[in-house]
Amino acid sequence: MKLDVNSLRYLSKEEWRVLGSVELGQRNHEMVPKELIVTIANLKHAGAEVYISNLAKYKLLHKESKKYEGYRLTYLGYDFLAIHSLVKKGVINSVGRQIGVGKESDVFEVMNDEGEVLALKLHRLGRTSFRAVKSKRDYLQHRTSFSWLYLSRLAAMKEYAFMVALGEHGLPVPYAVAHNRHCVLMTMVDAVPLVQVRELGNPGEIYQQCMGMMARLAELGLVHCDFNEFNLLVNDDDELTLIDFPQMVSTSHANAQELFDRDVECVLRFFKKKLGYIPEHDESLPYVRPDFQTILADSADREGLDVELAASGFGQQHQQMLDRYVQDSADNAHSTSEDGSSTSNNGGQEDSTSASEEADSEADEADEDTSPAADDSAHLARRSVNDSAADNNAALDHNAPGHSPADLDHQQRETAAEPGSDQEPQMPPSDRRGDSEALPEQLPVDLPDHVAIRAKANRPRAVSHNDAEADLDDSSVLSRSTQTPSQAAVKQRVLEQQRSRMRRQVLAKASRNAQKVGNKKDRKQTADSVNW
Repeated sequence: MKLDVNSLRYLSKEEWRVLGSVELGQRNHEMVPKELIVTIANLKHAGAEVYISNLAKYKLLHKESKKYEGYRLTYLGYDFLAIHSLVKKGVINSVGRQIGVGKESDVFEVMNDEGEVLALKLHRLGRTSFRAVKSKRDYLQHRTSFSWLYLSRLAAMKEYAFMVALGEHGLPVPYAVAHNRHCVLMTMVDAVPLVQVRELGNPGEIYQQCMGMMARLAELGLVHCDFNEFNLLVNDDDELTLIDFPQMVSTSHANAQELFDRDVECVLRFFKKKLGYIPEHDESLPYVRPDFQTILADSADREGLDVELAASGFGQQHQQMLDRYVQDSADNAHSTSEDGSSTSNNGGQEDSTSASEEADSEADEADEDTSPAADDSAHLARRSVNDSAADNNAALDHNAPGHSPADLDHQQRETAAEPGSDQEPQMPPSDRRGDSEALPEQLPVDLPDHVAIRAKANRPRAVSHNDAEADLDDSSVLSRSTQTPSQAAVKQRVLEQQRSRMRRQVLAKASRNAQKVGNKKDRKQTADSVNW
């Protein structure tokens, strides 16, 4: 975005008041109504119309009239307010050319009263190239609504705080002079970006400086997250300067290890591909890649800047809480496993040959009761359950001799009638349907005819795979026992009509598509003949 400050010197005091009123109104309005601007600026309505129209002409305000007539600040208007405040403070007095542009900021040359050239960085979040700020940065924290101007202001505040703290700890960063709104004023560094360098006199020394800088940041509890050749400046003396800090995160962040390794790989890839320097072949280097976990272990007893500056990610208090939770969970799991193993050993000696879960439960109840009668009943319960399970397995085999359904039913009734048995009579698998009770095979004789027929039709039965496939094919939820020949014929006829209708629709659609293709070819041939 072009920063034209020529009109800045010609703005009147009332127009500056209008700009400030719109900024205040945007705290709780997306579009500030004209009446609110006039009230905050304390101007007459007729005069405010002229000032607002002049500011809109200079593209310092944007007007919208969808639901009501309202105005909002543009980035140029926000730039004017920030530069005007810095000029009033006396830190700058002129603005020069643009010297840098990025996906979320622009950098301009400025000059102070002593004639010193400084760098003014204007944050411009919300560009098309980088709009995923809410998901990639934690500027908003608990907030849900935001504006791009407010996000730019938060980014500038965070960068200024990081720059001041890192400079105090001796890292090679520009000196932060001042900041206002979305602007950060810093000293100008006499260096060029590393990406513009094609040859270095001592690439090993520069590479060692890069790795040492990343290790030093990790010792302070920070990860840069964008440590590459675009954010490194090198001067004629092969000295590096680090820039661009809003995206820095804490070493306690969940992805800190991954982000640190990514920064290392970025620098390593640049030196290999662009400069032709392979660090693995240089034996003079103390290390090729710094180890993140080793750095954290060596600096565990130090107070990091991540907590002091509220860097993105987990703070130290969150990490300590997480460590305590993991330790408590491990202790609980260990104690639970010991209790479970002792209980399983005692129970396994008593009931190692149980046939089913029901027999196990009966055996546990029998063990709790110490009387001889309870022991006898538990023994009978186990025997009845085992006999029932064996009979059921034999009934599943149709070729097994001597196990007809009637015999099986008679056997189970006798088993259930044994004294001391608490088990309910087990029905054959063909008479089961879920957990519900099955109806008896023989209906009472004294029932009326219509009641007997309805009960027989509604009696649950086992559904085989063939029956299920037939029911799915006929799209029917009724069993075969409740269908009459006339109903089956009607269903078959309806299905055939549906299939024929769908076949005709498919054929008609295919013919229409073929006709369209033929018409296109005919039109193309006609056009070609006309052109010829």
